[in-house]
Amino acid sequence: MSSSANATRVRFDDDNMWVDLSDGRTIGVPLAWFPRLLRGTAEQRKNVRISARGLHWESLDEDISIAGLLTGLGDQTAPNKTFAA
Repeated sequence: MSSSANATRVRFDDDNMWVDLSDGRTIGVPLAWFPRLLRGTAEQRKNVRISARGLHWESLDEDISIAGLLTGLGDQTAPNKTFAA
């Protein structure tokens, strides 16, 4: 799935990651979908790099594409794990 929407902001609450998109939408996904983010500290989560390709956390070794979020995909590093909204 391709989308012309890019991330403009990322924020977290106790259980979810919220991603604001350039087209006005906001995506909310459970942190449980991304174990590295779930185990990370608030400071580590705050240090996200937003690019045209998606989201990157250097200290957590985590990369998340916006296209993947839009299709309901969670962590793709664990075998046979997919999530749907």
